[in-house]
Amino acid sequence: MAIRMKSVVTYKTTAICTSHARTDIPVRDLEVVIDEPLERGGTNMGPTPTEAAMTALIACTNVIGHKNAHRLGVDLGSVTISADCKFDRRGVLMEEEIDVPFPAITLTVNCDTPASQQELDRVGAETSKYCAIAKLFEAAGTDLTVNWVKSG
Repeated sequence: MAIRMKSVVTYKTTAICTSHARTDIPVRDLEVVIDEPLERGGTNMGPTPTEAAMTALIACTNVIGHKNAHRLGVDLGSVTISADCKFDRRGVLMEEEIDVPFPAITLTVNCDTPASQQELDRVGAETSKYCAIAKLFEAAGTDLTVNWVKSG
């Protein structure tokens, strides 16, 4: 009899706010530090919250992309992901409320791979269905473009 994993789980944590700029967040057996740079009164021990959001999008694209490639039998080869993110800072600067803080993001997934461009496009289409962080950005109104590019 196979054990079925729960579809919906609850994540819980309690962060320690060591200063106005730094937050230490336990995740599993790790300590994630989100911090502001020195010039904004932080200790520069980690990415800012908005940088963490961008890095989460890149990492999710990598993980879900590789899972889809494996499922589809596509060898992605060596992968790099470049991001071009438009960020409207008026909200975090408290100048005015911003409905869409990240109006546009373009990711370029460069794959030095023996796979065809058509296979990469298929991986990209499947990845867009399942990347949770991409779904968050899109639901928030971000114009998200992810280009899968054969570079080898």
